[in-house]
Parts: sequence; C-alpha cells; structure tokens
Amino acid sequence: MLQDPILLLGGSGIVGRWTARFLRTAHPQAPLLIGGRDLARAEQVAAEIGNAEGVKIDLTAADLGLGERPVGAVAIFFTDTTTAALRFAQTRGVPYLSISPAIHEVGPEVAAYMHKPDVAPVVLGTEWLVGATTIPTLEFAKSFRRVATIRLGAVLGERDETGPAGFDDLERQTRTVPAIQARRNDLWVWRHGDDLEAELQTIDGTTLTAMALSPHDVVALATETSASNVEFNLAIREDSKHAGGEPMSTEILIEIRGIDLDGQPLTTRHAVVHPQGQMPLTGLGVALVLERLTGLDGKPATPPGLYFPCQLLDSRYYFDRFQQAGGEILQLEAS
Repeated sequence: MLQDPILLLGGSGIVGRWTARFLRTAHPQAPLLIGGRDLARAEQVAAEIGNAEGVKIDLTAADLGLGERPVGAVAIFFTDTTTAALRFAQTRGVPYLSISPAIHEVGPEVAAYMHKPDVAPVVLGTEWLVGATTIPTLEFAKSFRRVATIRLGAVLGERDETGPAGFDDLERQTRTVPAIQARRNDLWVWRHGDDLEAELQTIDGTTLTAMALSPHDVVALATETSASNVEFNLAIREDSKHAGGEPMSTEILIEIRGIDLDGQPLTTRHAVVHPQGQMPLTGLGVALVLERLTGLDGKPATPPGLYFPCQLLDSRYYFDRFQQAGGEILQLEAS
C-alpha cells in the first residue's frame, strides 16, 4: 500500500481535479498533495477531495518548497521549463509523470532521465488524452497481420472546458510550431506549409478542417506497430453535438489500414468519445498511470525506466475504467 502521498503539481486545475477524483474514488485511503502556486486554491481543492493537503510549490527551490516532506510520486500538469519537478522526483527516487511537453520539447526530460536512468520511472505522458488514443489503437491493431497506415484525428468542441495551462499547451503546439512530425512511407518527415492542413470526418458525417499535431502517439504507435504511415490531426468545431442531439464535446477518430490476419486488405475506423469533453479522459489516464507507477493497482510498483503511458497500462483494465468513467467506443463505417 502507498504510504507517502502522491504530489499533483497543478492539482487545483481542471485535469488535476479530475485526476484526484478518480484516485480518490478508486483508492479512498491514498494520500494526496495538491500542489500549486496559489495555496488557498490548492487547500480548497484538497478539502473537496478529502484525505488530501494543499501545498504551495516553488519551482525555484530544489525541494519545491516542501522541505523534508515525504512524497511517493510526482505528476505535473503543465510544462515545467526548469525540469525542477523531475529533478526533485529523481532526488527522492520516486516516479515522475508529465503530460504537457510536446515531442519537440522532451529533450530536457530525456536528458535528465539518461543521466540518472536507475533512480526512478519517468513517464512522457503527452499522448493525446494520456492513453485514450494509443491504447484503443493498439487494441484495434490486433486485427491486422500488418499495419500500413494509422490516421488519428481529434475533435474538440469549441466550448470544451479547459484551463489556462491546457490552452497554453494547445496554442503552443498548434500556432507557434512551423513544422509537425509524421511518419510517411517509412520515413520520419516534417509537415509544414499547406501540408499542415487536413480534413476530418466526424462521427455524424460532418467534414471539418483540421490542423496537424504531433503528440507522442505518433512516435509511440509508429514504433510499436511498425506502420509505414502515421499522422495526427486536430479539429475544433463550434457545435459539439452529433446528429443524435446528445452532447459529444470530444471525439478521437482512429483509422487503420493494412492486411488482416487472413492476408486480405482491411480498413477499420473507430471513435473514442466522452460526453464531458477531453478533461475526464485526461484525468483518468493520469490516475491510471499513477496507480501503475506506485503499485496502487495491486501489482508491483513500476521499476526505473523511460515510458509512454501505453507501455504501462493493461488494455482490459483501461477499458473497464474508461467505461466506468462514461467513455464509449464506436465502430464506424470505413471511408
């Protein structure tokens, strides 16, 4: 059983609160530290969650302002350009998970891990919604003998709830990056100019203009499946309702092409959806990764290493918790 509390840096934000709720529901006795720059806000969220304490965080201090307070794991919900949180986790020898740095920003985290590879597990968690894309995709890929193409698309409703840090991450990854990485014909390429634009067909048949994005799903899935072509596109729509009229503020569209187990051409298309938008699935993914890292799931704690979320989470366990959290997977007609 976890004795020392899990530190949620930015835990008073939207994803942090969802993560804390999922952890509290599944593990009522697991202690949590809600860390933030605003102590009053952190304490308020801690009181709402229960068996939690709000703490003020100082990223300029080696101990993050926590002194000798014990910590069992660290999760951070914003981009820490100082890597102070990771260095703190390594000093304590405890698991570390980040979910914000894009693929072109992970150099400092990877370097920090490489210099101390044996002290603690480090998770590069910036998969789209922290496993909600990669884990279903890998499950669907089991129907293929050979995967040729994986085309991923995310659809967010314009009013999908997000916090300042989440908005900054999305803005940074979509507006300030001149090129986006993709896999094409077995080569790693950079999409730029007109190639940054794409189209997505949503579950209600609407075609939306999309923009290229490169979360860690692209490199993780290309490596795991050996697919020759992998790309990710993101669309924002004003009306986040599908044809049935129910709210559907986030969709993940997964199209796979290749050769099936009998040697015949096969194309599959699925959608991962949640009626409350992207934040519940992101929070769920963080909670499940923390459970796996610390052994809260009843298995031995994760050993030191560098991981993506999809390498840590068992698909059956993920789908059970995903459905309990209100998520749904739809099989779509292949285009």
